[in-house]
Amino acid sequence: MGNRTASWVISFLSTPKMRGMNTESANRDPGARCPCLSGFAFGECCGPVLAGERAAPTAEALMRSRFTAFALGDRNHLLVSWHPDTRPDDLELDDAMRWYRLDVESTDGGSPFDTEGEVTFTAYYKSGSERGSLHERSRFTRYDGRWVYLDGVLG
Repeated sequence: MGNRTASWVISFLSTPKMRGMNTESANRDPGARCPCLSGFAFGECCGPVLAGERAAPTAEALMRSRFTAFALGDRNHLLVSWHPDTRPDDLELDDAMRWYRLDVESTDGGSPFDTEGEVTFTAYYKSGSERGSLHERSRFTRYDGRWVYLDGVLG
């Protein structure tokens, strides 16, 4: 796990096109559509998780909140929702990035009754005139009773 995690973190954090979003265009209006595209309003979906008002009930919900945190430039949520054994000391987000779409492709485990889970997804971004996507299979685990991101494999 250590080498795979370290290489993923280095790859993810050192690649400019995978860092964050332009926070000026971010919408934290509780009535607005949630950036994770769940179909729910931000105030009913990822908003309370990012604000620390409630824990994500599933690994997928945590993954969606982490996508939303990237979309909104919320470094704090990304760090607090990362397992302490694999999280970096600091996280630099690229303000030029705009994460605009999330497709959850599959989940394995990660229910309110599980202790581990995986979520496979594709996230889409824009940076200036460049467009691209990130495909990942993320692993989640329970830590102190709440879901946290453990590591992921880019693909």
